Amino acid sequence: MREHHQRTIAKLTELFQNDPRYPAMIIGGSIVKGREAENSDVDIMLLATNREYARCVAAQDFWYVNREICDYPSGYAEGKIIDRQYLVDTAERGNDPTRAAFVGAWVAYSRLPDLNALIARIPIYPVQEQQRKMESFYSQVLVQNWFVGEAEKRNDPYLLAQCTTELVLYAGRLILAYNQVLYPYHKWFMYEVRRAPNKPSDFVELLEQLLAQPGKATALNVMDSLKNYRDWGVTYAQAILHFTQDSEWHWRNSPSPLRDS
Repeated sequence: MREHHQRTIAKLTELFQNDPRYPAMIIGGSIVKGREAENSDVDIMLLATNREYARCVAAQDFWYVNREICDYPSGYAEGKIIDRQYLVDTAERGNDPTRAAFVGAWVAYSRLPDLNALIARIPIYPVQEQQRKMESFYSQVLVQNWFVGEAEKRNDPYLLAQCTTELVLYAGRLILAYNQVLYPYHKWFMYEVRRAPNKPSDFVELLEQLLAQPGKATALNVMDSLKNYRDWGVTYAQAILHFTQDSEWHWRNSPSPLRDS
């Protein structure tokens, strides 16, 4: 974290720590994960009282932004207004991107004695969901690989672009799940795939080749790298079933692991 980010956090703490509406403030974003740039913004979560949060719900206003509080070029502070129940819900059933947002997060100030313990429960990979996720993601890779061939055969640029990105997304998510790494949503997705220790050799390079030259040949290279790495325990027939449930019938069934993509 840069010195000017620390100064901004100190100013935000001074601004809010005696405000009865906000008993706590949590610092997140790139500056707590060691990914910050000189002009990175300061991400915060303001934890509101029940009364203040009810007002936010009624007004549909959960966003805080302050463009004057930073003393460095292009700097600003922004974040969301949450309540304690949001943290409880996230710890119990949060999806990957929501949990990943709390990696490295820390409390700037708090009048809630159990807050640190509650936050510590959040950025943990849900191991009980790992197998289901891997089956779903590998199934998507198999089906999207077929779609790439169809797009090339039909000379359909939209379908080719769409299924290529989907193939890259779920191939990468498969590797993240295998490594029990939380999927951080698209902005930091490739960063985490690169960092994952257990993956096929040249896996990232194969994904980048597919993105640069979408087509049946580059898609098959990614597919083969995964097939040769290990047996994922999913037949093509099972993959079709997973795809149907997760992508076509997800509106009928329980939430799918694919819905946070």
